[in-house]
Amino acid sequence: MTSLNNPELQTAASTARHVAIIGGGPAGLMAAEVLAAGGVQVDLYDAMPSVGRKFLLAGKGGMNLTHSESYAAFVSRYGARRPQIAPMLDQFGPDALRAWVQELGIDTFIGSSGRVFPTDMKAAPLLRAWLQRLRQAGVQFHMRHRWLGWDQHDALAFETPLGQQSVKADAVVLALGGGSWARLGSDARWVPLLQQRAVQVAPLRPSNCGFDVGWSEYFRSRFAGQHLKSVAILTGADDTQPATRKQGEFVVTADGIEGSLVYALSAGLRDSIAADNAGTTIHIDLLPDWPLQRVIDEVARPRGARSWSSHLQSRLGLKGVKTGLLRELVAPADFIEPLRLAHAIKALPLTLLAPRPIDEAISSAGGVAFESMDPQLMLSALPGVFCAGEMLDWEAPTGGYLLTACLASGRVAGHGVLNWLP
Repeated sequence: MTSLNNPELQTAASTARHVAIIGGGPAGLMAAEVLAAGGVQVDLYDAMPSVGRKFLLAGKGGMNLTHSESYAAFVSRYGARRPQIAPMLDQFGPDALRAWVQELGIDTFIGSSGRVFPTDMKAAPLLRAWLQRLRQAGVQFHMRHRWLGWDQHDALAFETPLGQQSVKADAVVLALGGGSWARLGSDARWVPLLQQRAVQVAPLRPSNCGFDVGWSEYFRSRFAGQHLKSVAILTGADDTQPATRKQGEFVVTADGIEGSLVYALSAGLRDSIAADNAGTTIHIDLLPDWPLQRVIDEVARPRGARSWSSHLQSRLGLKGVKTGLLRELVAPADFIEPLRLAHAIKALPLTLLAPRPIDEAISSAGGVAFESMDPQLMLSALPGVFCAGEMLDWEAPTGGYLLTACLASGRVAGHGVLNWLP
């Protein structure tokens, strides 16, 4: 650590190339690995008491490393930023990631969905093995060091347990994350620090997020927390484009909806709400494996003395939260009219009012614009300063795409520093 507050340390380190990495998530750790292998003195700084906190929390339900689908399908998941992300994945894509994990002594397997996991499904063993290798390579870790920007001498300024400290480095890699999960370190405090240095930063927005609906108190009190399984969501149907249809499951929350199926569609839903400055309507197919005519026929069968709820359960297997959702969203007059009810079961309209706050999102969109960097991720306005990870302006769905691109960008930034240093 080369500190302006410690001239002896500064002199001792002056003969070695010194790189400061700010941010201890996957992108920062990968940049550290590349730089240490390149013979550089690496000091990594993080505001948290330990590194990889979001990585560990994301792995609690099963550490999804990457995806096994075809490479062409994989790179398509990055949408408008595919041209910028694809060259990184060409250098370190899903297969390379699995090989790298294997080198750390962690075996992987492909799940039924095509997602790739460690055999024990855990993130902690991988992180421990990785940190051990980094420490053996000479990487120095400095925890509880919050980056404050630059001081009057253009040195890096940090708030530390021992007070403010300044650090000079030959190059810097910023891997500070986006704006989601602030309690784990991704708090976006870096945005004004870079904007003050004429770096273009696109506004941060929630990605892979839930949405507000505005349930009735009756529905919220009975069904919040319940899963809607084996359903499909249709979005985007209008005079100019066909509907997008995805099947899966999601969760009813006290405020609205969230879960894997919602996350897969969240970018388009979020942008639609923003474009209209109003809510957007999706349609839910409660019986996606049933053709419409079959639903019509079953609903139209005589129900005798049975209630509508009993009739729907008997004839279609609809019950619980699915029936509750119908009651919530279908007008009473339509509920007792078989044809209208059947159409509602196959395309139940639900208006989403707003995305949930960014701090609740799995990830964030927006960030440092690729147009403000060269292909090696060095900032045009700040020569010698590189950026990597989720703080860049890209987004991707869950399924291993986020982690893969973060690691790939960390490698690109690390190699970029090695190529730039004299």
